[in-house]
Amino acid sequence: MKASRLVVAVAVTGSLCLAGCGGGPGGGTKGRAGGGDERTIKAFDINLQPRDKVKDGGTLRWGINEFPAQWNRNHVDGNLAVAASVSNALLPSPFVSNEKAEISVNRDYLLDAEVTQQQPKQVITYRLNPKAKWSDGKPITWADYQAQWHALNGRNPAFHIASSTGYQDIEKVARGKDDFEVAVTFDKPFGDWQSLFSPLLPASTNQTPEAFDHAWLNKIPVTAGPFKFGGFDQTAKTITLVRDDSWWGNRAKLDKIIYRASEQDSLIGAFSNGELDITDVGPSAPDYARAKNTPGAQVRQAAGPDFRHFTFNGGSELLKDQNVRQAIQLGINRQAITQSDLQGLDWPIALLNNHFFMNTQEGYQDNAGKLGVYDPARARQMLDAAGWKLNGTVRQKNGKVLDLRFVVPSGVQVSKQEGELAQTMLAAIGVKLTIKAVPSDDFFTKYVIPGNFDITPFAYIGTPFPVSSSYGIYANSPDGKTWNANFGRIGSPAIDQAMSRAAQTLDPARARTLTNRADALIWPVVNVLPLYQRPQNVATRQTLANVGARGFYDLRYEDIGFTG
Repeated sequence: MKASRLVVAVAVTGSLCLAGCGGGPGGGTKGRAGGGDERTIKAFDINLQPRDKVKDGGTLRWGINEFPAQWNRNHVDGNLAVAASVSNALLPSPFVSNEKAEISVNRDYLLDAEVTQQQPKQVITYRLNPKAKWSDGKPITWADYQAQWHALNGRNPAFHIASSTGYQDIEKVARGKDDFEVAVTFDKPFGDWQSLFSPLLPASTNQTPEAFDHAWLNKIPVTAGPFKFGGFDQTAKTITLVRDDSWWGNRAKLDKIIYRASEQDSLIGAFSNGELDITDVGPSAPDYARAKNTPGAQVRQAAGPDFRHFTFNGGSELLKDQNVRQAIQLGINRQAITQSDLQGLDWPIALLNNHFFMNTQEGYQDNAGKLGVYDPARARQMLDAAGWKLNGTVRQKNGKVLDLRFVVPSGVQVSKQEGELAQTMLAAIGVKLTIKAVPSDDFFTKYVIPGNFDITPFAYIGTPFPVSSSYGIYANSPDGKTWNANFGRIGSPAIDQAMSRAAQTLDPARARTLTNRADALIWPVVNVLPLYQRPQNVATRQTLANVGARGFYDLRYEDIGFTG
């Protein structure tokens, strides 16, 4: 499964988005792997073709591993990589990233944006494209930007937001010289300002908590992209998008995109049988080999800001003690799990020892220290000291058994395999790990987000903005109850302060240094245990152009199509 940093995605191995699933400066790939592996890896692999080489028409059949219910991607339940892969074809994003994580204005929505004042306060002035409009006919104006800031600034907890990063630093959003100019004044500097307002939703969605929660629940009421919403089929688990002929930009090459949701192990079979044109493979050697050997197909592979990890739930009665979490972390052999996951994927086998930067990103350094090594002897000592004593083969304390729930999405063999490996490792230090498989569609909304787990594995799908996209994952709760995208429910004022310092500097080199200081504070609290930089492995038809393993590159959905 995957999630976005902020986006999470369940598919393939579960993933979430990291705040926005988009692009930004300071995140470019070096093109080489970490850990001493010198093989060259691609920044993106999408079969990039000019529009005149792409045929007009056709239907793209796209396999996904989750059928989202919440389509408001700024909602904590909607911050999913799968939702982003669909709605990026439908919704405005003021900026786009290339494969080097270089950000530019998306001229379909924005004519220009610049810092027009730095003292006494940072002011950004946006000039909107007056041609841009919502599918209900209303123009996209400054009011949409203002309403999104009001909903996402974190001041009203009734808005169940994924993250307030950046928005919380804004003092006001005002109308400029007309409805198509926006003046954003920051209360304190925010370096990643280009990460904000993506995706942009209409003012009607953001005006009330009720609309924010329910207007996009099991529906997509309005769009503003090269495609528009065609319909859901809850029985077939398909989502249909059709070309929007009222789109003011380049006409979409495809007539239609049909997303088909299924459990991960079924998607590769459907691709191999010719029922799908594209699907994520994820870190599964058998799926990778099967897709690669499918006639007329290929697996496109690239580096990206995506990483596989285990999240520890500090809100769990069994894991509320930081010393216990540290002991469990020391009892997990990350190298063995990484080796098992990546073997056979033509990908460097290297541990990830940073929560913000990937092995291939500028700024990466190993901040794990002694907490990043496999040390079962020390783990046993720490559990003994914490009062968890062996009773037979499993530890107990005050009559409670140290039996941890390892929640995985059904149909994702990599997650199950990781659980089985961790189960054996933790048994050696007297900890019982019970693997609990749950329906893929429920994995995030009913288990991860509400904290119904002890440990869970998935992938975070990142953006070119390492700090701001990850901030919500590690941000402390303001009231001890509201955790938003911090699914580990573990944080501290010191971590918040360190991340804020990194986010506020406008000097990229200084930002990288401060980000690594924040990372060093995160390792001891054991919220997210990084495993490895996740390869983007995407199975596609050989004739499919301008889509695949995108790295930092933001797909231009209007350019996707077939060459033959």
